[in-house]
Amino acid sequence: MLRRCLLAYVIIALLALLASYLSDWVNKRPAEGNSWTTARRDSAQLLANPQSIKDDALVAVFAAKTYGWRGHFAVHTWLVVKRRGETHYTRYDVIGWRSNDLIRKDYAIADGYWYGARPRMLVEHRGDAAEAMIPRLEAAVHSYPYPHTYHAWPGPNSNTFIAHIARQVPALRLNMPANAIGKDYRPLTNPIGRPPSGKGVQLSILGLLGVNLGEQEGIEVNLLGMDLGINVSPLQVRLPFIGNLPAENNKP
Repeated sequence: MLRRCLLAYVIIALLALLASYLSDWVNKRPAEGNSWTTARRDSAQLLANPQSIKDDALVAVFAAKTYGWRGHFAVHTWLVVKRRGETHYTRYDVIGWRSNDLIRKDYAIADGYWYGARPRMLVEHRGDAAEAMIPRLEAAVHSYPYPHTYHAWPGPNSNTFIAHIARQVPALRLNMPANAIGKDYRPLTNPIGRPPSGKGVQLSILGLLGVNLGEQEGIEVNLLGMDLGINVSPLQVRLPFIGNLPAENNKP
């Protein structure tokens, strides 16, 4: 039975990887001839001009495929906040190059293309709920336990950072994609805790082997960083290399 389950897992993962390659090929991503220095980084026009919503607070999380061939496997995620009265967005990422301090503030345009990949908004909150959330989110940014350590696989990485923030602030109600490799990273000394959504339970060994039972994750199994599962609210299949199907924005 175990062998059959593992075989089914491998077959599903390979099919999902093929689907990811085909999707990128159809969408011509990454663009031929582009290097990381010339890849598109302008706004994807997913956020309003901050001056036009000056009297409103906003919290959002974005995901975009990582640069180059790595985008067939995983996404990069980041946090955007704007307090009431501000006329600019503040963006927080973990970036694994060019700095010893990996937590970067306003590294790029808040809703910008990520080295050629169009971002997708995973969750958005506005108004009083967003305003109340921002101090807790920024406290979570500063409490990230791996500000000087980065490993693309299995973590800690940019997705570990966003998962940490979401765990600390369950009101964010973040449903991280299954292909956000690193979201399940936990040290050997702390293998049991909350899943990235902040509500439920997670068992994970270094993000390489584990299971999530969560409000946003549903039931999700992780093998070598490849997540496979199903969620009932919303109804989604969670697939490695592809993410959550159907993908939807979580806007309470």
